[in-house]
Amino acid sequence: MKKFSGFSREMPAFFRALERNNKRDWFGPRKGHFEEHVRGPMVELVTLLNEEMRRFSVDHVAEEPGKLLYRIYRDTRFSKDKTPYKTHLGTTFAHRTLSRHGGAGYYFEISHRYVGIAGGVYMPGPEELLAIRKAIAAKPREFLEVFGGAKTKRMFGALQGEKLKRLPKAWADRADAAEGEFLKYKQFYWWVELPAEVAMTPKLPGVLTAHFKAMSESLGWFNRAILAARRAEKDNEGPKRPEPMW
Repeated sequence: MKKFSGFSREMPAFFRALERNNKRDWFGPRKGHFEEHVRGPMVELVTLLNEEMRRFSVDHVAEEPGKLLYRIYRDTRFSKDKTPYKTHLGTTFAHRTLSRHGGAGYYFEISHRYVGIAGGVYMPGPEELLAIRKAIAAKPREFLEVFGGAKTKRMFGALQGEKLKRLPKAWADRADAAEGEFLKYKQFYWWVELPAEVAMTPKLPGVLTAHFKAMSESLGWFNRAILAARRAEKDNEGPKRPEPMW
């Protein structure tokens, strides 16, 4: 991996100041500072990670890594919090054939408070959620082997996400099965927060890569389940071959 010297102290200083002055008339004159000390190094870091992922998660490699970053501007249309800017900067490495929230992806964010690292299926639609549940029910042993990895648990702890209180009716008979609890999940993801100081060191790319690698097998499992369900649906909708006449 190429060298990354880490973010300068200007990064946490900028976010601390933004947290105190989260207004457009404050941010506007300082946008150049943000580009130089926050977004610019973030693009550099994401570009390095993008190349590194060719080694272990090629389906998540982007043609234009600079476009993987989320905007710092908040969507306040449906929020009670009307502050216009986020006080962190995040990036998602989505699957190349799925939308940003249409499958499992890798994510990290930097701020003055922590370095957040995550991965999984955070906002599945009804079709994606059904595909995952069907795959769990169809091959529970395979699922439990993939998601029981000691390395992932050591780095992230248990799988997280909102859950139903009761099993969906289709799998009510799995209540006592080992996979039963996972069939309640509405989200499937891991999340860990590391000290903010990590972002100011050359270790950051290696730390992110190690965490991503720990999740790679599980994310691959999710995306294969979703893509297989899409292929099956497409095949069912396609024109039927007519019966031979002779």
